[in-house]
Amino acid sequence: MTSRFQPIFDIAALCAKKNIRNAVLCPGSRSAPLVLAFTRHPDIKSRIFSDERSAGFIALGMAQQSKSPTALICTSGTAVYNFAPAVAEAYFSRTPLVIFTADRPSEWIAQQDGQTIHQSEIFGKHVKKSYSLPQEYDHADNQWVINRVVNEAINLALQEPKGPVHLNVPFREPLYPQADESIVYTDNLRIIEDHRSELYLTDDQKAFVSGSWQQFHNILIVAGQQAIESETIKALTEFFEVHNVPIVGDIISNCYTIPKMVNHSDVFLGQCSESVKKTLKPDLLITIGGPIISKSLKLFLRKYRAIEHWHIQPGGDVADTFQSITHIFNTTPEIFFTFLRTLVRPETFESQKQNNYNKLWEVEQRRAERTLAEFFPTKELAEIDLVNEIIKNLPTPCNLHLSNSMSVRYANYIGLKSDQTGINVFANRGTSGIDGCTSTTVGHALLNDTTNVLITGDMAFFYDRNAFWHNYPLPNLRIVLLNNHGGIIFKMIDGPGSVPEADEYFITKQTLNAKKLCEEFDFEYLKIDNKRKVKNLINDFFDSDKRTKVLELESDITHNKEMFDNLKEKIKKSYEL
Repeated sequence: MTSRFQPIFDIAALCAKKNIRNAVLCPGSRSAPLVLAFTRHPDIKSRIFSDERSAGFIALGMAQQSKSPTALICTSGTAVYNFAPAVAEAYFSRTPLVIFTADRPSEWIAQQDGQTIHQSEIFGKHVKKSYSLPQEYDHADNQWVINRVVNEAINLALQEPKGPVHLNVPFREPLYPQADESIVYTDNLRIIEDHRSELYLTDDQKAFVSGSWQQFHNILIVAGQQAIESETIKALTEFFEVHNVPIVGDIISNCYTIPKMVNHSDVFLGQCSESVKKTLKPDLLITIGGPIISKSLKLFLRKYRAIEHWHIQPGGDVADTFQSITHIFNTTPEIFFTFLRTLVRPETFESQKQNNYNKLWEVEQRRAERTLAEFFPTKELAEIDLVNEIIKNLPTPCNLHLSNSMSVRYANYIGLKSDQTGINVFANRGTSGIDGCTSTTVGHALLNDTTNVLITGDMAFFYDRNAFWHNYPLPNLRIVLLNNHGGIIFKMIDGPGSVPEADEYFITKQTLNAKKLCEEFDFEYLKIDNKRKVKNLINDFFDSDKRTKVLELESDITHNKEMFDNLKEKIKKSYEL
């Protein structure tokens, strides 16, 4: 007997044919037709997670790791709203998710029926588009609409800029198949392929770039957040070898393997004088990728604005972070810089200016490297010292995940060396929230065999503890927990640390540690309580023995702030010598 839910079952088959291989499901009854469709499909791996907020971020991590959309499914009602933080992060980090939310029939909304809220377009502007599927399936036109809309939604999720799409799916009871019903999938499903033109530079664009290129001598490249792309690294490296243009980027730019990469701008721009900054002012700024971490770099580029600012991006709206964009090129960095490499700049006095400009950035980079080398290791154990030791000893290959607030800032100060190949850095910097940092890491760890290392603070860690509330082993997950029993960042930034309400209402002191959590989830717990233990504990921490491990440093907020301030003061004094 063919099920009345056949068009719904075929949604899973359509997803599989369009290369969706992972589905994240949350418990509930209204979503039963979708859950059965996805769990029984042989080409889709379905996993169940009880906390929708955590599940959303796990799906996000899976999509980032697989570089393909993840299907995310929940029941009706407030369960849907719990996806919202992860959906917002996916939107701003340009990560493809295909979200299916089960719903009551439309006539029962706001009629005091259980688990009913207004779900249509519930995610607002934080999805690329919202769709509502028909609630009746008997007519051929409704079956046509379901197929067409699901095709369109998946295609849209993958169009540049990639991102989440939402499909609200109302179901009438009964929700489960009868005994004589079977779940099968239609063989000849219609697949709508979206063939986009290549992102090449037109002849007119090449002519403009060629003509303008020769007019500038202080040219600077800034790389924002992006995943490791070997072709991008290759194109930038070869471009630098020809044109000697400084390339600046945070740790999340994943450009650290480029020789002479300026990865310590956050270190020196926050402490150097205005006279130094003036010498570093670009005439032409070229940017790629997404957001940057460094507030010092943002403020520098806003104050010392380039004459022209070219941004390279395959498509979508462009963020004018530095308030200076003049030209947008809808292409890829590898295409753009491969073309720039071919432009010959004659060896003249004018071309020497660019070499001199690059040397100015190199001087500041070397100053920062010397200062960091002199500062570490510290005599007393502190958070930033532990982060330095962890980053220095990272196994390769691995994924390095950085939680928001101070964890990502510590790591950005320290940076990666160019010879640490095979490390891919991830952080939820689309919205920069702490709410799903651990769950996103778990999503990655579920889809690979490499080591996944998360550096996180206590507020983010305990807030997202439901990342572990499931039945899937995580033998490749390693968590470094910087537990200062509060939000240390509110001591670091101007304003909140100086008001009398700071401890209770901003820093939010808490008394937890990870020992009981590790016992609860059968993780190995490693605690650092003195400097002498660091080396041995880090060796044990990275030892591959098929267990999830948490390495915890409990420390004092004031001490950690003092150590970080000491580092900044040392950098500042380096300009007085």
